[in-house]
Amino acid sequence: MEDKLADRIRQLKEERNAVILAHNYQLGEVQDAADFSGDSLELARKASKTQADVILFCGVRFMAEMAAILNPDKIVLEPDHNAGCPMANMITARQLRELKKEHPGAAVICYVNSSADVKAESDICCTSANAASIMATFPPEREIIFVPDKSLGGWAAEKLGRKNVVLWDGYCPTHHRILAEDIVRQKEMHPEAKVAVHPECREDVRALADVVGSTSGILKFACNGGAKEVIMGTEVGMKHRIEKECPSVTIIPASELADCPNMKLNTLEKMLWSLEGMEYKVEVDSAVAEGAKRAIDRMMEVTS
Repeated sequence: MEDKLADRIRQLKEERNAVILAHNYQLGEVQDAADFSGDSLELARKASKTQADVILFCGVRFMAEMAAILNPDKIVLEPDHNAGCPMANMITARQLRELKKEHPGAAVICYVNSSADVKAESDICCTSANAASIMATFPPEREIIFVPDKSLGGWAAEKLGRKNVVLWDGYCPTHHRILAEDIVRQKEMHPEAKVAVHPECREDVRALADVVGSTSGILKFACNGGAKEVIMGTEVGMKHRIEKECPSVTIIPASELADCPNMKLNTLEKMLWSLEGMEYKVEVDSAVAEGAKRAIDRMMEVTS
């Protein structure tokens, strides 16, 4: 059944001149059916350079919004329009405007895990792969507002030794399910394993890691770090891609509870229905898209 669905998706993809992008946290079969899998930065780059007429984005809402913002002349589809991001919902554009009033002159760095409206209120976007390097582009004396993820913002500030960073009280519920005791327990069972965790994890979890990095960073470490076993502190869907690209490495999820229900809403059936019916189309208000694109473009320029 799965093979038949994949075959039909490939057929429709050719008919529609579509490209399928899938985040690393998607179900394994969704990643396998995609043209490209990656983290937010990798997929943003692919979306900005595609020659396809249609982009089927298998991720969550803010990712599909980014693809639509970067490709106003293309049709962007999401297989399930209920696939949102709890972290992105933790701040609104109105709340950010109020925060900016409290900190006049502060630069606003916005994690891409946010709505287009919030991006439009920001100076520049960042991903987990480039948060520290984006923060480093601002003079040390300039105050920075970082939204919405306090864990990622705190990690970047700590890495750079910056004290003047205002962190919004947002977080990823999935990554915060990974506890320090999970890492300790896995290390006891796998004493030779290295620990690689995502910066969205809690501070005490990051402190136990051999490396802290984005999903692309964790993939690189797993494949090239020389470890035979890697305790993976990120969403469990990442295990599929690492094992696919580095089959000789044993990947041990730090916690099976780190499973994002929103990411798992996309399925092969929904991908097929989306391409058949050309839904659900992702559209962003033009004025909001203009402001959001400015922040995204600045990020792409810095990390090009």
